[in-house]
Amino acid sequence: MSWEENVRKVVPYTPGEQPNKAHMIKLNTNECPYPPAPGVTEALAGLKPEDFRLYPDPNADSLVSVLAEYYGLEKENVFVGVGSDDVLALAFQTFFNSDRPIVFPQITYSFYDVWADLYKIPYEKKPLAADFHIRKEDYMGANGGVIFPNPNAPTGLLEDLSVIEEIVQANPDVVVIVDEAYIDFGGESALPLIKKYDNLLVVQTFSKSRAMAGMRIGYAMGNAKLIRYLNDVKFSTNSYTMNRPSLLLGVAAVKDDAYFKQTTAKIVATRERVKQALKELGFTFPDAKSNFIFATHKSVHAVELFEALKKQNIYVRHFSDPLIDNYLRITIGTDEEMDKFLAFLREYLQNRTA
Repeated sequence: MSWEENVRKVVPYTPGEQPNKAHMIKLNTNECPYPPAPGVTEALAGLKPEDFRLYPDPNADSLVSVLAEYYGLEKENVFVGVGSDDVLALAFQTFFNSDRPIVFPQITYSFYDVWADLYKIPYEKKPLAADFHIRKEDYMGANGGVIFPNPNAPTGLLEDLSVIEEIVQANPDVVVIVDEAYIDFGGESALPLIKKYDNLLVVQTFSKSRAMAGMRIGYAMGNAKLIRYLNDVKFSTNSYTMNRPSLLLGVAAVKDDAYFKQTTAKIVATRERVKQALKELGFTFPDAKSNFIFATHKSVHAVELFEALKKQNIYVRHFSDPLIDNYLRITIGTDEEMDKFLAFLREYLQNRTA
């Protein structure tokens, strides 16, 4: 008998490429193209390195408090973790323990099946409709839990709040998790529903709209009982999940609401402009309400475009899944970055068809 027979073997999640090149245009991991709020810079200057010898607050009370105030909740309704991936992984461990399979979309955030495999949770992937929207009836049968992003990734499509509520209503005996990593770029959050349904958990992140992917801050909001169960699992795993700089800088980011709204509005405006330009170049795509566009070209395969862009140090995301392998996921960068991206595409497509 080999020791390897007792190893938990999983196929890990593959993150987007993280190149570090001068003059590159990085449009492949949905990061914010703008810096964090000015208050974050001020808070960073006030960090005291001597404090790093002390453990951080295990309850993350300062960040929990400011998030609760911002969203009009009680502290008992908020949970924070090391990025939304940490929050979601803990939620999988906490809430998905039935013998029945959990359900999520076939085309969605590719970490879901990784966590399910890791924690030995049975699951079913539900196909999307032809227009890439989820089919709500697929989430209304017997199951062990429901999770999906809204807007979805990598499609960028948003489901109406009425659809979300119907799914929650149809699943009173399991937890429904709505992953809202991109909700700040368009659409209505499911957050108001947590006061109506005690089985709904809404998860958000600082990595996209708050420009703090490098600080790893995520959070969940829900009924106090859900949050208490999440904390029980957290404190059974690692009490000190949030480091001192993340707590301090996270608080500063939330307090600067004007900058937050200004930045997201700027990204949305650029996204809409780029949509029109891509249409003129022969691309089609779902109507993204995220900070990225999921596009396919009428005559040039996505792999060819991906490689051509990469040679110019322009990075976008390509997925090998046969269902979507002719699409590129294009993060919205600054106006200057997107102009360079579009200029290259115009020249490349023109030369290719000449």
